[in-house]
Amino acid sequence: MSGDDEEIEASRAPLLEHLVELRARLIVCMLAFAVGFVICFFFATQIYVGLLRPYQMAKGMLAIQQAGGHHGPFDLILAVVGVHPMPNTPPVDLIFTAPLEFFFVKMKVAGFGAIVLTFPILATQLYRFVAPGLYKRERKAFLPFLLAAPILFLMGTALVYFVMLPFVMWFSLSQQIVSGGIRVQLLSKVSDYLDLVTKLLIAFGLCFQLPVVLSLAGLAGLVNAKQLAGFRRYAVVAIVFVAAIVTPPDPLSQILLAVPIYGLYEISIWCVRLMELRRKKDDESRDLTVT
Repeated sequence: MSGDDEEIEASRAPLLEHLVELRARLIVCMLAFAVGFVICFFFATQIYVGLLRPYQMAKGMLAIQQAGGHHGPFDLILAVVGVHPMPNTPPVDLIFTAPLEFFFVKMKVAGFGAIVLTFPILATQLYRFVAPGLYKRERKAFLPFLLAAPILFLMGTALVYFVMLPFVMWFSLSQQIVSGGIRVQLLSKVSDYLDLVTKLLIAFGLCFQLPVVLSLAGLAGLVNAKQLAGFRRYAVVAIVFVAAIVTPPDPLSQILLAVPIYGLYEISIWCVRLMELRRKKDDESRDLTVT
């Protein structure tokens, strides 16, 4: 019996013990989520105001445009990175039409924030439950993905917050009509705006998990670098299709998502190729050790 097999045998436990451990870890996760929920609900108003910052940027750029400045959506991006001065931030007017609507919005904000705040604890509990059933080399291979997943998710949400949302709101506000005694204005509901923000954050965050998913598939032997490279033309079509679904119906929004996702697809091919080279080197060294 190899050392890895002995390690698995040593960690083997009856089903009841696994269920008891699962219950204990679920309790820890629920307690962590509850504490995070209370903290985030206490600051729910401040969090929601922070989510309105892209809306403010869009209104500022629109105000400059209406004053005679020649600014467009790319100026929002340049303002974020510091190339152009940040536009003015006029007040943002949102409405709610039900007595408890904003209260439930704050509940949703608290729930979403609690998941983000307690993710390290939730991920740690998941890893500790799964780790005893993995070989030592599998645990070492799994850890980088556990670290890469939240980083890539944050990259996706940053793209939404600093680029996508300002453009979406700028585009929406630019559709208003104020002419000849006619006023067609955007009066967003607090719940509708939160739904838009959360949908975009989740969609972009999940799409940015592509390298993690493909690398894990390569680690499991389900795909290889040659297959991924050969599938490139179909991947482009799939990426454009997904971008068209999860973004607002305008070409620039789709490009802002499709281009980074395609770049991540190319990175995934290199990650799988590197894992294949490392696996080949490990097999060669193992063969030399046996001989």
